[in-house]
Amino acid sequence: MGSFARNVRRLLVVGAGALAARAAMSTISRSPVARSLERTNHHGRTVSLKEGPAAAVGASVGAALGARKPNHAVAALTAGLGAGAVGLYDDVVGSQPQHQAKGLKGHLSALTEGRVTSGAVKIAGVGLASLIAAALIDVDRPAGRGGRWGALTNTMLGAALIAGSANLMNLFDLRPGRALKVTTVVTSPLSTRDDLSGGVAAGTMGAAAALFKEDLDEETMLGDCGANAIGALVGLSMAARSGPLMRGVLLSGVTALILASEKVSFTQVIADTPVLRELDEFGRKSSRR
Repeated sequence: MGSFARNVRRLLVVGAGALAARAAMSTISRSPVARSLERTNHHGRTVSLKEGPAAAVGASVGAALGARKPNHAVAALTAGLGAGAVGLYDDVVGSQPQHQAKGLKGHLSALTEGRVTSGAVKIAGVGLASLIAAALIDVDRPAGRGGRWGALTNTMLGAALIAGSANLMNLFDLRPGRALKVTTVVTSPLSTRDDLSGGVAAGTMGAAAALFKEDLDEETMLGDCGANAIGALVGLSMAARSGPLMRGVLLSGVTALILASEKVSFTQVIADTPVLRELDEFGRKSSRR
């Protein structure tokens, strides 16, 4: 395929993700459940979680259209909608006292006490969706020198990368526009590839771009639903273009950031780093006053 045709295809996939996200947002806005999705953000303003389902649907549809094989399309839908669904469950149920816990460590500690938090349900659900998605993109790959065990190891690494990316993106979704900016930075170079990786990244990037305005204006927020969905699809895009070694390297980086978040505040690190602070605040409603 020539470069012109590739660029046209990429733009079409980006556009499909954007249109699907906007259509989903409009539908949710008119639905009876819209009021129940209202929450209070860190500034004390009322914002809506409707952006989350819109991001999950838009990114998943765009990513699926960017995939060229049926199993790859199903993998994208499974990763995005699966992670988004359990994230939405956590958004809705997680505010109840019996389900409250902070961080990965908090949810795992609650399990040892016999309490099943909504976060624990989310971890299990994202893990299952990630495993299915990884298996679907690996099903037509040659086993390689490692045989069946090597192929199984590769799939498990892919599943862990997808699930870890979903969790990591959620950790960035603490300020308006931040998670969408991270998504754009990561998916922009990935989307240039003429393969599954590029198609998934382009669809995800399109959905993120379509939701920037309301997010930056503090009218809506991704919540666990949207952050987990786009994070899982970013992870799927990275897993799609890598073998065991690269998946292991990427997973190590993702894991290191997740573990670091238990000890260090990403928000504080960004605030203390001038370049990151400027990028983080760019376009935000509060910074335009």
